[in-house]
Amino acid sequence: MANKLDAVSGGCLCGAVRFVVNGPVSAFHLCHCDRCRHSTGSAFAANLFTVPDAITWEQGEDQIKRFELPTAKHWTRQFCATCGSGLPYVNRSGKFLVIPAGSLNGDPEVTPDDRIFWSEHPHWVDAIEQSPTFDRYPTR
Repeated sequence: MANKLDAVSGGCLCGAVRFVVNGPVSAFHLCHCDRCRHSTGSAFAANLFTVPDAITWEQGEDQIKRFELPTAKHWTRQFCATCGSGLPYVNRSGKFLVIPAGSLNGDPEVTPDDRIFWSEHPHWVDAIEQSPTFDRYPTR
C-alpha cells in the first residue's frame, strides 16, 4: 500500500467542489457499520485517514455542508450542497482528515487496510467477488 497521497485531486460529482490532498495515509478502512451503509447507500464507506492539514480546497468550499449525527460520538459526513457527493472532513476530535475514497480522481494507489464493523455487513457482500464483471452496462 502506498502510504502517502502526493497531489491527489478530488471533488464532487457536479464539479462545484474541488480539492487536492498531500499527506501520509495512516489508515484506509472499509466500514460496514449501519451509519456508513445508510449514508452511502451502499455496502460500506471507503475512507482514507490522513492529517488535518493535508487538504487544499481549490474551489467551492462555500458549497460544503456538514452533518454530525447527534446520537453518535464519532460519525460525521460532509457533502456538496448541490449534488450530495461525499467530501473530506476533519473528524470531531480534530485528529484526522477523513477522505471518502470515491471523492478522489483516478486511482490513488492505496489499498484498504481492513473491513471494520464486519458483523454488520449485508449478506450480499459475500457474493461480490463471484459476480460477473462488465466494462459498461450489461447487455442482458
